[in-house]
Amino acid sequence: MAKHKLEFKKVTTNSLLEMKEHSQKISMLTSYDYSLAKIVDAAGIDVILVGDSASNVMAGHISTLPITLDHMIYHAQSVIKAVERALVVVDLPFGSYQGNSKEALASAIRIMKEAGAHAIKMEGGEEILESVKRILSAGIPVMGHLGLTPQSIFKFGTYAVRAKEEAEAEKLMVDAQLLEEAGCFSIVLEKIPSALAENVSKTLHIPTIGIGAGNATDGQVLVLHDLLGITNEFNPRFLRRYMNLYDDIKSAVGKYIDDVRNIDFPNEQESY
Repeated sequence: MAKHKLEFKKVTTNSLLEMKEHSQKISMLTSYDYSLAKIVDAAGIDVILVGDSASNVMAGHISTLPITLDHMIYHAQSVIKAVERALVVVDLPFGSYQGNSKEALASAIRIMKEAGAHAIKMEGGEEILESVKRILSAGIPVMGHLGLTPQSIFKFGTYAVRAKEEAEAEKLMVDAQLLEEAGCFSIVLEKIPSALAENVSKTLHIPTIGIGAGNATDGQVLVLHDLLGITNEFNPRFLRRYMNLYDDIKSAVGKYIDDVRNIDFPNEQESY
């Protein structure tokens, strides 16, 4: 007998907790602009992440580090205008919260007030706990992020799978529990062994969202531009491309160029 599917007119942090309790998987995708966010929301996505991955896919940087708080607010403002149903979570960018809990709170407040976001996301565990608690004390929902944390890429020196060794796996488990105890409503688990992700997901009461962490997490997230095949050079094992828009768009633009050069566009029907 099929399980009853929970329906939400508007997804909230509490909705995600209900979904975990009912073993209903959570779908999450990134968006950075009004037009695509409108489509993603209309399709029924549960969570939209305005990710600092905009640094890569929108601005062409090789890492997420260069994107600023002002940039993130701009992208978040664009997305919020488009969304009716999804919960919108916005990344706090590198340098806006590490090592200074007062600055972390100020950054989170700016995102909530200026963009109208529903929650923020932060990378790290025990080392950012003071900032997490300060932000939560202001009534701002926080999503955690453990495992591969792209803002620390120069510390790791590689995008390889994290927490394969016992010591790092144990630290990740402790960090996850600390984030839950502090009050985080969910945690992203990125590029860690699936068995570890399953263990974390079963241990925590709050939902986990996986990316490269197997299918035992409570939900999944992908970068929209990767899913749609707009990017074509990034090919990790965890990525499933549902379209190949890079080739489709390139072909369409090439046809347009040919039509313009051959004076085939605009034709009589397309002229006034």
